[in-house]
Amino acid sequence: MLVPLYEAVYERLEVGSSTRLLGLGCGSGLALLMAAARGASVTGLQAHAPERLALARERLLPEAWGTRARAGARLTDGEPTDIDDEAAAAYSLVTAFEPVGCVAGDSEGLTEALAAASPLVGREVPVVLAGWGPPERCATSSVLRVAAKLADPLRGAGSWRPALRDDLEEVAQRAGLRPDGSGRVACPFGYADVDNAVRGLLSTGLFDAAVAATDPDQVDKEMREALHPYKRRDGTVWMPNVFRYLIART
Repeated sequence: MLVPLYEAVYERLEVGSSTRLLGLGCGSGLALLMAAARGASVTGLQAHAPERLALARERLLPEAWGTRARAGARLTDGEPTDIDDEAAAAYSLVTAFEPVGCVAGDSEGLTEALAAASPLVGREVPVVLAGWGPPERCATSSVLRVAAKLADPLRGAGSWRPALRDDLEEVAQRAGLRPDGSGRVACPFGYADVDNAVRGLLSTGLFDAAVAATDPDQVDKEMREALHPYKRRDGTVWMPNVFRYLIART
């Protein structure tokens, strides 16, 4: 769903064969794959999500694609401090594409990760942060409120909150980075049907606390009700969203 965001950032920063990219929280590796397709050398870090990292490895295996660009990919289950000295040559771009501004406290670990990555990059290197746009521009916000409501017995764990205008700038400031430009990108969430939409949204992990606080059937029921306004006549689900990115400098 965030492909337009990745494309906009890579186009703006002219990602190519001279780029050495460090992806923090690389997830299932799609953003890394797109950078590698442009010729970039990519390193991805993902902690506490072995299934997503396994998918990233599958996507970036050189024998699966037969390309030299992807052959140089490195994936690590851990944090920036887990990168060995041999791999710690200066990176020319750092990305943190996991959007902030959706779940309460979702930027807390990001500041530490950015600070830990600082020794791996040189001066004036761009660091890209991503976040949800304002709730009135993000149809998915109404569905995410379900997670907040149902997770309330866990004292707000995973609770939804609207994105604030300066969320990304505050993260950059805490990490000692200098803002140097931003942009907004339309990233609609489209699904073949309601079942597909429920599965896709559950896979983000944003509803885990709600499932733990109630039960899967209750979460499923309320998600379907929240998705109903976005179901089209042909059965597909379409939710327009806007995401924001910030380019900061080390």
